[in-house]
Amino acid sequence: MSDGHDLRRPTTGDPLPDGTGWRALSDDELLFRIESLGPDHVRDEDLVAVVRSGRHFFVRQEAAKRIRDPERLKAFAADRHIGQILARQMRRDGDVEYLENLLGQSRHLEVRNAARAQLRILKAALARKQ
Repeated sequence: MSDGHDLRRPTTGDPLPDGTGWRALSDDELLFRIESLGPDHVRDEDLVAVVRSGRHFFVRQEAAKRIRDPERLKAFAADRHIGQILARQMRRDGDVEYLENLLGQSRHLEVRNAARAQLRILKAALARKQ
């Protein structure tokens, strides 16, 4: 009995035909493609499309984790699954105010907890610099 691996198309880093992007991939293929991205990838636009999609929250979170520019995640701060990822990516001194606002405004406990933890880490790092 086949597990389906022999039926899968090989995946590459190239866009899919007809402008469908990564939306045409199955969840398994999409996760494989997301996980195989290197640290210097140029696929933020594809990843944002996945985050914006109606995919399972796990697939959306994995895409959010790989977005290189955290500014692109700010549009999803109200999403409890993506807001956590956003909070964890805030690492600059200019992000302190954003994290404080996120902590005060988010209605999701998971996002507030992530913002609180990241704010503590960021403030400690900034104190060490001084």
